[in-house]
Amino acid sequence: MSPDEISGLLAFLRHAERLKTVTRTSWTSEGKQESTAEHTWRMGLFALSLKPWFPELDFERVLALVLVHDLGEAINGDISAVVQAGAPPKLEQERQDLRQLLAPAPEPVRSQTLAWWEEYNAATTPEAKFVKAVDKLETILQHNQGRNPADFDYAFNVPYGQKFTAHHPVIVQLRAILDAETLDRAAGNRPPPL
Repeated sequence: MSPDEISGLLAFLRHAERLKTVTRTSWTSEGKQESTAEHTWRMGLFALSLKPWFPELDFERVLALVLVHDLGEAINGDISAVVQAGAPPKLEQERQDLRQLLAPAPEPVRSQTLAWWEEYNAATTPEAKFVKAVDKLETILQHNQGRNPADFDYAFNVPYGQKFTAHHPVIVQLRAILDAETLDRAAGNRPPPL
């Protein structure tokens, strides 16, 4: 690596640190608003925990997709799925934001990261479909586990991401359990035990 590439890589990584402070519309079990970085971390753990049941997948690629799937949010934050219907297209905004975030990075980092991000969003490869499913499952898991505001809309979770979680038997089983927990929370019951 040249000195300019090293400098650019460090600049990119410094800017990416913002994901630690970008909040989502999920709350932790302690009642703190969750950051995008925290969501991404548990998605990675969730994906790795499922590896024995998905031997056909390339888990280096899976983890790459997990790490970059929300990276563009470091620039303009997260747009909650609840409010996306009336908002400008999230995908194009995130693509622009990701390009801005990657601008100082060396070219191989820029092109590979953008390719992984595009793969995730296209959701056509087995790895991308799996990561999309894990993204939806982790979000619902957090919603069900979190110490949420009194007006939290649990009913939103029931149809959320169903098209991504309806294909593999293990994913379907996880989704059924999380849907039951969602309905339980919507009925005013406590979060599932740790």
